[in-house]
Amino acid sequence: MKAFVVDRYRKQAALRLADVPIPDIHEDEVLVEVHAAGLNLLDAKIRSGEFKLILPYRLPLILGHDVAGVVVKVGRRVRQFKPGDEVYARVDDFRIGTFAEFVPVRETSLALKPKGLTMEQAASIPLVGLTAWQALVERAGLKKGQKVFVQAGSGGVGSFAIQLARHLGATVATTTGSTNVALVKGLGADIVIDYRAQDFKDVLRDYDVVLHSQDARTLDRSLGILKRGGKLISISGPPDPQFGHEIGARLLVRLVMRLLSSRVRRKAQQSGVGYSFLFMKASGQQLREITRLIDAGAISPVLDRVFPFASTNEALAYVEAGHAKGKVVVRLK
Repeated sequence: MKAFVVDRYRKQAALRLADVPIPDIHEDEVLVEVHAAGLNLLDAKIRSGEFKLILPYRLPLILGHDVAGVVVKVGRRVRQFKPGDEVYARVDDFRIGTFAEFVPVRETSLALKPKGLTMEQAASIPLVGLTAWQALVERAGLKKGQKVFVQAGSGGVGSFAIQLARHLGATVATTTGSTNVALVKGLGADIVIDYRAQDFKDVLRDYDVVLHSQDARTLDRSLGILKRGGKLISISGPPDPQFGHEIGARLLVRLVMRLLSSRVRRKAQQSGVGYSFLFMKASGQQLREITRLIDAGAISPVLDRVFPFASTNEALAYVEAGHAKGKVVVRLK
């Protein structure tokens, strides 16, 4: 099969298009013929080696985390899916590889594709949808009447998180550029701040939750808008000791995480707020919850561009440039 491969860690290096064997599946997996694959900044970070302490992949490696496609084979222990099912997933860490014609996916990480979505739309959902769900529902327990600040509202995670927070009944503030104000308001943002013209810390006060996805300077300023007892959930770091414990990291790696996050954890504690790092996990059960929201019309995919599979390198460069409105996808079928 054709696949885009990382041969060695390097920033902005082109992926190599290669002929590789169709992967074998484990007893609890299905083999999915990939019709479309979503691209994420995580793919670029893995290619550059930024996550090699957290995710020590063996190279060469097929990249790609999001998939929508059709089941062509099932493992002996699989009960929920059969050949011909249209499905979507964020594949598991250490089994990634959706920039390919076929990919194995664990049964527990898979869900039937929302019937009203195209394959391209479905492929745009899993990673960002699960990230928003795990941050706002699982980690924050966001409730009706609370206030949440979602950074970078026109991006992949931001555009999904705004819609989810609105569905949960929260007041939503976000940042974006002036050209995307109408987009994020249409998604449900109540307060929209043009980050080029205004500093959010001069506008926002007493927030319950911050979903942080930006740099360290933005992280420091975001802590200041939370009320006592509020929660900042970061998907861009720094990783904290709890995360190191969750992934079973080596002692040295856990010590590095403790050091990297010590300042922000200390500042959060002094302010009476919580800080945690979130690295989302694959979950078919949560994807089914997301599918129900999509089917009910509560959430819609925000798709910026669809590239042909042959242009995967161009698509990844476009994602890395940071100007996409919503998600970027490559089409195989």
